[in-house]
Amino acid sequence: VQLQAFGGGLVQVGGSLRLSCVLHGSFVRINLVGWYRQPPGKERESVAFIDADERITYNDAVKGRFTISRDGAKNTVYLQMNSLKPEDTAVYYCYVAVYDGRHTFTHWGQGTLVTVSS
Repeated sequence: VQLQAFGGGLVQVGGSLRLSCVLHGSFVRINLVGWYRQPPGKERESVAFIDADERITYNDAVKGRFTISRDGAKNTVYLQMNSLKPEDTAVYYCYVAVYDGRHTFTHWGQGTLVTVSS
């Protein structure tokens, strides 16, 4: 499985961006898919996830501003980011845990940079 993430860029405070992550490859089931981010000089942190039962979880810092969604037909997960703040500046990574019928494997996308300017 390979992940291709895109959609990052430079945006002003209060603006919006939508990140996309396309899953390439074969698998039986997606156990968990979502996004992490790593702000400059800080550790990687979770942002939002969808599990196999379509339950969604958000980091408290993004609740009410970010929306995660998935298009199963396109094997794509989206992160709609609204009301962006300077502290949202980070490299955003998509993440997936997939089950191939025997084992669960985790995969990371290459990261896409989001810069929010004040």
